[in-house]
Amino acid sequence: MQMMFSPVLKVFFIVSLITIFATGCSTLRGNAQQKSLKLAQGITQAYAVSSNTAQRISPYIIEGSEKHDVDPILIAAIIQQESSYRANAKSSGGAVGLMQVIPSYWSATCGSNLYDERTNILCGSYILADYHDKAGSWKKAIAYYNVGSAGYERSFWTRWKVRKYIKSVKNFEKKLKDEL
Repeated sequence: MQMMFSPVLKVFFIVSLITIFATGCSTLRGNAQQKSLKLAQGITQAYAVSSNTAQRISPYIIEGSEKHDVDPILIAAIIQQESSYRANAKSSGGAVGLMQVIPSYWSATCGSNLYDERTNILCGSYILADYHDKAGSWKKAIAYYNVGSAGYERSFWTRWKVRKYIKSVKNFEKKLKDEL
């Protein structure tokens, strides 16, 4: 007996298979602990971060990802771009911690101890989600993360310069996906 499928069902099945194959190799699956362990292994391999550091930080990445609906691979890539997984990093512009959050702007929203790894990652994840809501795309959200929404919208030159930042983050994402 041969089964007949409608054209709509066939298209849905093909799209589903493509989605599974396109994302299945690099997505994190399982409970939070399983995702965290796999992510820590990938961070160690992709970015040459010590396994102790990766294991300590990855649960916070998963927590921020799930709380704010941001891809954990994007969060990990932003951390690599911003601080190379150095929790005590501080920029010349005053941004601090793993995700280089600016305390003068975000402490009212995120709390005052932005050197705390968990606080910093949850705040950075919140910022990415907020920028995604404002921008409507992850690429633009990444740009906003680098220069702020007002800075990005104000100047063509800034938008042109931020392309390098976006490309770097995307390269870090790809490197981590390849390890997962």
